[in-house]
Amino acid sequence: MQKTQDEAVKNLYFPLALALFTLIVYIGNDLVLPAMLRVTQDFGVGPEWAPTSMSAYLLGGALLASIWGPMSDQLGRRKVFLVGAVFFVVCCLLILATRSIEQFMALRVLQGTALTLIAAVGFATVQEAYAETQAVKVMALMANISLLAPLLGPVIGAVMIEYVSWHWGFVAIAVCAALSVVGLYKYMPETVDLSQKQSRSIGSVLNDFLAIYTNKRFMILALSGPIIGLPVMLWISLSPVFLIEELKLSNFGYGLSQVPVLGSLIFGNLLLAKLVDRYPLGKTVVMGFILMGIGAFILLLGLFFTDYILWSLIGGMSVIAVGEGLSYAVMYRFALVASDIAKGTVAAAMATVVMVFFSVMIELTKHVYLLLHFKGLWLMCALCVLAFGFLSYPLLLKIMKEREAAVA
Repeated sequence: MQKTQDEAVKNLYFPLALALFTLIVYIGNDLVLPAMLRVTQDFGVGPEWAPTSMSAYLLGGALLASIWGPMSDQLGRRKVFLVGAVFFVVCCLLILATRSIEQFMALRVLQGTALTLIAAVGFATVQEAYAETQAVKVMALMANISLLAPLLGPVIGAVMIEYVSWHWGFVAIAVCAALSVVGLYKYMPETVDLSQKQSRSIGSVLNDFLAIYTNKRFMILALSGPIIGLPVMLWISLSPVFLIEELKLSNFGYGLSQVPVLGSLIFGNLLLAKLVDRYPLGKTVVMGFILMGIGAFILLLGLFFTDYILWSLIGGMSVIAVGEGLSYAVMYRFALVASDIAKGTVAAAMATVVMVFFSVMIELTKHVYLLLHFKGLWLMCALCVLAFGFLSYPLLLKIMKEREAAVA
């Protein structure tokens, strides 16, 4: 009886502790974004460096993806996650000693390795610890907690930069991350049976990655999530430039503008958690795809009615965000089960695909935006809708039919 109660406590507090750490890691990006213009001034460089902070963070997420996952397959999810989490705390403190923008960005890359830790080890643990629909619910609800980062981060960051140095933001991130590590130490389960594990050669691990990356179904599904999520990522990374620099919003106005977009993403995740038991898995993605198309059309209207460009941006991105919330966790689940290889390695491969995709696309969109301004932003969002429609949607329908036939 006592053992059952202990397991129930772990089942409750583990996702909360993981969500808290995820929140802090994401705040490691969102709290810093409003301060980036001040950071660039302090280091004597131009504002074009501001979006690079996010792409450097995401690049860091891709660097250790191929290490965290296979390592957790061999040494255990729990041990690897805790070591990686402590490394994140240390890197947040080390950035206080930077003396150039290059050093700053190098530490941002190292901090970003925590993103892969969450995706390759933390999310793999969730998928292994819970049944399918329960795992989707937990992922969606965790996403809601972590989405407090882009909601609170810009507002807190905007207020912080008015009164104190940006350095204090990293101190706060390090302290909060350390507290979340304590919770993970107490409640994170070990989902890998270490007694059955045998040491593996580097060659066998590389063969696993080769098998995963040459799996066409996996690659399409692994790219589907970041394609769906790119518009909101572009909003988060580029909005300090086009809202503050171009539309002349105040720092506080910029922070408030994040609320409807990211609040819509939270609403989409909550809606997913409610609908996932009522409809076949994948049905919400169909709904989300339609909403993304509507959102892209609203963005397009802003190009013709320029007096309302701000409202078009907020409205269009908000509708797209609901679509993402309905879709992302489901596509993640489909991608994870598309390969029979150990889930830590599969999750690591997914994390690499996601982080490289986001990092490259944010940098590309930065240059497209500098060239075409708001037309460039709309173009990239429209391309995401088209890419999902041509690349992912047919496979999604095929998977839903396969699952339906398997049940029948």
